[in-house]
Amino acid sequence: MELAVGDKAPSFKLAVEGGTLSAAKLKGTAYVLYFYPKDNTSGCTREAIDFSKHIKAFEKIGVTVIGVSKDSLASHDGFARKHKLKHVLASDEEIETARAFGVWVEKKLYGRTFMGMERATFLIDGKGILRAVWRKVKVEGHAGKVLDAAAALKA
Repeated sequence: MELAVGDKAPSFKLAVEGGTLSAAKLKGTAYVLYFYPKDNTSGCTREAIDFSKHIKAFEKIGVTVIGVSKDSLASHDGFARKHKLKHVLASDEEIETARAFGVWVEKKLYGRTFMGMERATFLIDGKGILRAVWRKVKVEGHAGKVLDAAAALKA
């Protein structure tokens, strides 16, 4: 069953630099979880840089931004340093969170079928309720649309 606006967000526990990040730790805080396929690929890099460009505006309205992929923390560290990213990158190496959010999906490329991370974004309020969901995200302008939805949520 696909998650929809108004649903309770699945609980999760993700590896981040310095420890773990969980839904329980974020209780009372609105946050964005954006799932992306892989560090240092063109679309994922553009998306991460775009979210970073908007990070001060997200912080001003009290919304935390978290990028999630199955890449390791070491990969995330290099990715963040290389592109001067200013938001949290979380590792879901076991793809438990991706499965819980329904973004570990079958993909096709050049006639080959494989499992991979769908580019998707979830806006979750301080009570843990999904307030906006974007699936099969197109990178261009996406972070700005998420910021607008987050600002409307906080208004």
